[in-house]
Amino acid sequence: MSDPRYVAAIDQGTTSSRCIVFDGRGGIVSLAQREHRQIFPRPGWVEHDAAEIWSTVEQVVLEALEDAGLAPGDLAAVGITNQRETTVVWDRTTGRPVHNAITWQDTRTADLVSELAGAEGPDRFRDRCGLPLATYFSGPKLVWLLREVPGLAERAARGEVLFGTVDSWLIWNLTGGVDGGVHVTDVTNASRTMLMDLTKLQWDQDTLDTMGVPAAVLPEIKPSSHVYGTARGALAGVPVAAALGDQHAALFGQTAFDRGDVKSTYGTGSFLVLNTGDTLVRSENGLLTTVAYQLDGVPATYALEGSIAVTGALVQWFRDRLGLIHSAAEIETLANTVADSGGCYIVPAFSGLFAPHWRGEARGVITGLTGYVGRGHLARAALEATAWQTREVVDAMRADTGIALTGLRVDGGMTANNTLMQLLADALAVPVARPTVAETTCLGAAYAAGLAVGYWPDLDSLRGNWHKAAEWTPGLDADLRERRFRKWRKAVERSLDWMDEDDLD
Repeated sequence: MSDPRYVAAIDQGTTSSRCIVFDGRGGIVSLAQREHRQIFPRPGWVEHDAAEIWSTVEQVVLEALEDAGLAPGDLAAVGITNQRETTVVWDRTTGRPVHNAITWQDTRTADLVSELAGAEGPDRFRDRCGLPLATYFSGPKLVWLLREVPGLAERAARGEVLFGTVDSWLIWNLTGGVDGGVHVTDVTNASRTMLMDLTKLQWDQDTLDTMGVPAAVLPEIKPSSHVYGTARGALAGVPVAAALGDQHAALFGQTAFDRGDVKSTYGTGSFLVLNTGDTLVRSENGLLTTVAYQLDGVPATYALEGSIAVTGALVQWFRDRLGLIHSAAEIETLANTVADSGGCYIVPAFSGLFAPHWRGEARGVITGLTGYVGRGHLARAALEATAWQTREVVDAMRADTGIALTGLRVDGGMTANNTLMQLLADALAVPVARPTVAETTCLGAAYAAGLAVGYWPDLDSLRGNWHKAAEWTPGLDADLRERRFRKWRKAVERSLDWMDEDDLD
């Protein structure tokens, strides 16, 4: 048999599962995708059926292989990238989830988070885990399950159930499930639980004790690029050789391997990740300290992350709630009917603001309205909101690290909007580049898996695969840029302190 010619990546996302097969140049050979259900038991609760997720993964793997006419033996390895923070607990003996997965968007742990913060506040665990206490992260979700599912805490203490983020659930099933499945996670996903010591890259026992999490339920923490085990089933014999949370995978797929490299993914929300090298930077400006990735046998690479809650979701709101456009693409056409926003600003704090503010009580505002402002100005203000929110995160990154941004690599669905890309370049005063291969999340997982088995020899070989499809350079007068950004900050101030204690969301 000839040497395997391809590497596969499984991308298990918030709304769908995908499998993409890549060749040695990072080109897409085949792609399969299936959606899965979103479950909303109560307001603020968002769940997934983990068994359904596994079923969709099995299906897309088979479809991707079939579409390309491939067999498992044609694959050198498979990597996994996944929605982060989503929490799964399952029975070790039967393999069945004990409860629906609690997703990263879920806010049911709000009271629990306040309880855990106590008198020390939301930064109680930040020195060890790099994260503030928030409903976003998976540790409090696990605590909620242990408290609320009858008998689960006792079963967990006896080691009868297993906890994991989606990567752990998939790896366990891929490698045999109840018949010898490997229970592991990687450092990037573990860094989003609030339970891992960022310096030791191991579960922190003091945090576990404080939160009431038994170590027996936790997966073993491994590097991101590492052979965890050998797949069975549809991928029988293929090494399962990488796992990265989605934003970390996108950084890797963008070949942002050097300190100071930044990528930003533009989707429903947006996520900027700055590579800080081997330096663990503890943010004082509203960013999250996280692990960027870890290659087998070498120290971890760290990152700062800025999460923006609403970017593409604002365009969806224009379409679905206001009816000002009929498709997402139309917002660009409408925005280009005017030269600027007419002094109008939209702060899309629909459920508060994420980085760098972290103000849960904030709510959205449209400000600067005059009789002159029309539909086109509102559309342009909606796009500018993404650009100015990105600028805020970039400024926070520079304040934390002293690293001046020299360029931004972008990916995600919103990058198809050329006007938005130009607005980004103007707001940041640096070039913005979109790569030829837009599926950077899957590509990053494939790259990490291929490195683990020697399919690609080193990081330089991956850098050689990156090619620029388009680039936008700044074209806005510096004084005008700063004047508009000053107005943006005033608009943000008007969004704060909106919710009162007696308000009901």
